[in-house]
Amino acid sequence: MADEPVLVLITQDPRATGRAFEGMRIGIGIVAGENEVSFVLVGPAVHLLDGDTDDLVDGDDVAKFRANLKRLGVPFHVEASAVPTDPEWNAEGHVVVPVTREQIADLVRASRRFIAF
Repeated sequence: MADEPVLVLITQDPRATGRAFEGMRIGIGIVAGENEVSFVLVGPAVHLLDGDTDDLVDGDDVAKFRANLKRLGVPFHVEASAVPTDPEWNAEGHVVVPVTREQIADLVRASRRFIAF
């Protein structure tokens, strides 16, 4: 396994499109291939960690895939300025690493490859 991770950058709003979930789904496939993966949620994509998934496109699937990522200990790098104030956000207690836009750029540069959704 290479030292540099594959970065999955998700910017799409999971309340409006299934692309955010597709990014998560593909990222899990990369993890299953024994690759290190970094998930980065930017802007409205932070809603992938909403406690109530009823308002999300593919909400039931999002909940299942989040549980798998949690079980595997995969953290979410989350744009700090986009974190909701809702106390139900990240109710499942996923490991979250708050990052700035500059730190996101650093993560992209440090990655072996990246995919964006």
